[in-house]
Amino acid sequence: MAEGFLNRDDIRAGLEQLGQIAVAQNMRFELVVIGGACMVLAYNARVATRDVDVAILRPQDASRIREAARMVAAERNWPEDWLNDAAQGYLVGLSEGPTVFSAPGIEVRRPSVAQLLAMKLSAWRDDVDIADARRLLQELSPVTAQEAAWKMIEPYLVPGRQLKARYAFLDIWEALYGDA
Repeated sequence: MAEGFLNRDDIRAGLEQLGQIAVAQNMRFELVVIGGACMVLAYNARVATRDVDVAILRPQDASRIREAARMVAAERNWPEDWLNDAAQGYLVGLSEGPTVFSAPGIEVRRPSVAQLLAMKLSAWRDDVDIADARRLLQELSPVTAQEAAWKMIEPYLVPGRQLKARYAFLDIWEALYGDA
């Protein structure tokens, strides 16, 4: 971990260690990675991120994985919240996405591109969100027209942030593809 950031290798090593803890406890962890860590793992869109935002699917008792994450943090001298579910407020439903990391005791998926993009458009906080949204729109749009892309994103938008997200979407679309 360099200067408060986790790179791809750090994230993978931390997740693998979580899996080892799960195996030792005769458990299996299933996570959905979202946010910056997803951009690092699934898209190589960034070099690093500050934390690993996840939705915990399994075990149902999330305290088990939180305790395992604290054990990893202590051993690696990482912040205690290196793995957290704080970004779940941006998840509206949960789409099926592919597995981005798997090791004994752990499987990590990502949501669909449309859902990830909806989360970034709903957050729309800084240049990092803008860069991530731009990358995700490029991933989604090569085969999709503007309104079709929006219809894919719309179901996953955070309530109360739809208008903000729509303007952000149109801004990125225009920057990438010109006026539609």
